[in-house]
Amino acid sequence: MNKLIITTLMLVCSNVFMTFAWYGHLKNYNDKPWFVAAIISWGIALFEYLIQVPANRVGHQVMNLGQLKILQEVITLSVFVPFAIFYMKENLKQDYIWAAVFILAAAFFMFRGLLAKG
Repeated sequence: MNKLIITTLMLVCSNVFMTFAWYGHLKNYNDKPWFVAAIISWGIALFEYLIQVPANRVGHQVMNLGQLKILQEVITLSVFVPFAIFYMKENLKQDYIWAAVFILAAAFFMFRGLLAKG
């Protein structure tokens, strides 16, 4: 399988863990002391790192650091918005759409060389 696809799939998986580690405690452990939420979040984040570190190593074989970072940001927003809407029950905000437009523009400029090679 293509290293770009492998990297993307692994980063999507790691981002799901990351999003729950960073924000899931706001819903699930809001009534617990902050240090309990932090310990649980660290446990969840361990799984994120176990996927994210190898994903970045594979991705860096075919992308430069800037491309890898922008890909991560695109994935982060793609995971965060559904999480915020469906899991945290927040309303879709116009700011999410504007953020997506600008991150996609950043992705275009970072990857336009790869797109041109086709």
